[in-house]
Amino acid sequence: MSDGLKRVYGIDLGTTYSAIAYVDEHGKPVVVPNQESERITPSVVLFDGDNVIVGNTAKEASKVEPHRVVSRVKQNMGDPNFVFEHDGQAYSPEDISSFVLRKVVGDAEIALGGEEKITDVVITCPAYFGTDEREATANAGRLAGLNVRAILNEPTAAAIAYGLEQGEDQTVLVYDLGGGTFDVTMIEIKDRLIRVICTGGDHRLGGALWDEAVVLYLADEFRTQTGEETDPMDDPEVLNDLFLQAERGKKTLTQRDKAPFRVTHAGKQARVELERSQFESITRHLLDRTIELTHEMLADAKVKGYAKFDKIILVGGATRMPQVRDRIVAEFAIEPESYDPDEAVAKGAALYGLKESLQDEVRDLLSPETPAAEAAGGGLDLAAVTDAQVAEALDKIERELGYTLTGPVRELVNTQIVNVLSKSLGVIALDEKGKNVVVYILPRNGEVPMSSSTDFGTDQPNQTGVDIRVMAGERDSPEPLDCKDVGVATLNLPTGLPSRSPIRVKFAISRDGRLNVTATDLTGGASIDVDFETEAVMNAEAVAERSSALRLLNVS
Repeated sequence: MSDGLKRVYGIDLGTTYSAIAYVDEHGKPVVVPNQESERITPSVVLFDGDNVIVGNTAKEASKVEPHRVVSRVKQNMGDPNFVFEHDGQAYSPEDISSFVLRKVVGDAEIALGGEEKITDVVITCPAYFGTDEREATANAGRLAGLNVRAILNEPTAAAIAYGLEQGEDQTVLVYDLGGGTFDVTMIEIKDRLIRVICTGGDHRLGGALWDEAVVLYLADEFRTQTGEETDPMDDPEVLNDLFLQAERGKKTLTQRDKAPFRVTHAGKQARVELERSQFESITRHLLDRTIELTHEMLADAKVKGYAKFDKIILVGGATRMPQVRDRIVAEFAIEPESYDPDEAVAKGAALYGLKESLQDEVRDLLSPETPAAEAAGGGLDLAAVTDAQVAEALDKIERELGYTLTGPVRELVNTQIVNVLSKSLGVIALDEKGKNVVVYILPRNGEVPMSSSTDFGTDQPNQTGVDIRVMAGERDSPEPLDCKDVGVATLNLPTGLPSRSPIRVKFAISRDGRLNVTATDLTGGASIDVDFETEAVMNAEAVAERSSALRLLNVS
């Protein structure tokens, strides 16, 4: 691409595997292989002195040196209590994820000839991630030295790639079962519109739990065959070997009716043959849970006026298991389409990155000509210019690039992406009995951006301040213990206010998932207005400081 059009890469930062993609001069998203000539890289990290090794070598090392290997940290994103300790140093999920990002980006730069420095990226995350997990994902990119243009929902990314390729109006259900997470999302695809209707899921339900079920089965079979009383799962090296065998065996069972295993522990050995039917039996409860979550999402969609869908799209490596397809056919009487399970998300993120880059370029070209179309927040509002003006700008971009942008790629500029809030957001307040309850202000599955406000009252006379404690709830439970504590903002009050003095709390969620909290004392006029930074996530200054420290480690 020319200097005028910034290439923005798409990265699928996965629980078990990650991938990076870009859009070539033919308008096709392309996944870039790593230095091992593989198109996906295990999201596994091995610490070796001042060196950090990411990928298959790290994965294999978990057999013999599990204390130096960490994996599946995506499931702990946004959790301030999770750390991996090595050689006296503590590493957060963001730190570990930044190493994975540095690996896929560094390898991509080499694979592309080393002529281009990768700086701008779109990183994907589960649709079910909340505010803190999303910001932690963005911080992982910043720690890796990247300019994170957007955090994009994985099912939305897949829908972008699918919609661009299909080019027809339809409502699809994206069933995304990855290595560590499950999302199910209903998406409307129309001309110039990709609208998320509803989303649901569980960011701890994924293919890794199928592996765990196999490991438990193997350990039981070992004790039955050998009579050994000690548990092979108590030996870290044996346990890691069992997980590696389970993952390989699971893949074997997608093609064959049985898979062989060998368990060695305490000087004893057992050979176990697992049949596909038995595998499906010991994991049926996991598959049942995905179907249950799917029905819950469909019920939410029906409330919003969407009672049916046209297709089911399977995304994520774990959807290759025959039991997934069979169960979906049995449950919904529709044959699902498997759509590029390992690469669709990275490709969709790359297309979204191209959309961002093209929009920037079109704005730069049209801004001097249409100053009246400046948006309130600065920059050109493309919705306020004509299709002819956009087409003329794209023609000019094509002349500068020296090649023709395909029709679907040109349409990306004006394609609107509409997402929803995955968790309801509210605050803790006292009910009439003096009990702490969660009062929701923004509803889950509401379209973003959106805002709403609720009025409360002070609890005591002469109260000096109120804490606005923000909570995220998956099922709108009023119980604080059922919700996730996101963070707190404090409003100072003037002296002399009586009890029940009105306080208005307003939440506004941006298109990219950032929360703005406004609290106003309606009596005295005092207010706070903050772009909310969650307690679980580092601020910009801490990210910059930590990035410098992590840069001292070599990543390969």
